Amino acid sequence: MNQTLNIEEILKILPHRYPFLLVDKIISFKNFKYLRAVKNCTFNEPYFQGHFIKKPIFPGVLIIEAMAQASGILIYNSTGELNINKLYYFVGVDNTRFKKNAIPGDQIFIEVIFLKQYKNILKFKNIAMVDDNIICKSTIIFAKKYFV
Repeated sequence: MNQTLNIEEILKILPHRYPFLLVDKIISFKNFKYLRAVKNCTFNEPYFQGHFIKKPIFPGVLIIEAMAQASGILIYNSTGELNINKLYYFVGVDNTRFKKNAIPGDQIFIEVIFLKQYKNILKFKNIAMVDDNIICKSTIIFAKKYFV
């Protein structure tokens, strides 16, 4: 079943807030399979003021963070675990490649594909696109941590 999430529903899942919330909408997802998200790039976001002054581009590390946030949403929707004593932490990236830039006015479409789970480790393939162009690919890794 394809499902969508608006910003109010995303805010109930992610602990991030402006200016570090980097997922604006979930277009579709299927638990333990995939998720498609949107990040709208607008010129009034603070990082465009200094990255870079004459040619603003969306920072690559924030593309990675947006992919991690989208992966986190898939984790929590799939497991149903929104519990402060059981958190999934972003612990790694593998095989990251940047192909093109995103600029103000672009919409970054993020596709998350669940790859595998091994004990408390989850891996996701992520692809970020603007229009039909891949701008970044990466494998995002999460680890489940328990707190008492």
